[in-house]
Amino acid sequence: MFVAPAFGENLSTDGLTESNVYMGDIFRWGEALIQVSQPRSPCYKLNYHFDISDIAQLMQNTGKVGWLYSVIAPGKVSADAPLELVSRVSDVTVQEAAAIAWHMPFDDDQYHRLLSAAGLSKSWTRTMQKRRLSGKIEDFSRRLWGNNPRSVGLIRRYQRRIRHPAQMPDAA
Repeated sequence: MFVAPAFGENLSTDGLTESNVYMGDIFRWGEALIQVSQPRSPCYKLNYHFDISDIAQLMQNTGKVGWLYSVIAPGKVSADAPLELVSRVSDVTVQEAAAIAWHMPFDDDQYHRLLSAAGLSKSWTRTMQKRRLSGKIEDFSRRLWGNNPRSVGLIRRYQRRIRHPAQMPDAA
């Protein structure tokens, strides 16, 4: 069930994980250059796609979400072309970025740290800036559960649980 491209990914690799890929990492793939721009934000559509009512929440809680790339130099690519790290300038892993966004209480210093990461996507930049201005963390319910009224019970159940990934069941 969870075989690439089950999550809609265009690129899957062996050995790269949220803990060893950093925000802003630039990779050469064939003739193209791609840059890590944000952790993937799991949404309610995954719940329907896999027919697992809370998979988006489980992914967010465990931090096993993957990441998105931005194309910074287009070029020809192929499935057998290696993915080579060209540049690393950030000290924020994808795993840390996800933890800052979803698991930590409000922390302006951590938001500033994340905003300093090269190549951070516009949407994540806006979200972190909005948090810093408002002093509040946005509600994740709509992204994780959609507008489905039947999800209300699941939302309430998860809101009562501690959201730290070390205290959540494995998604696997």
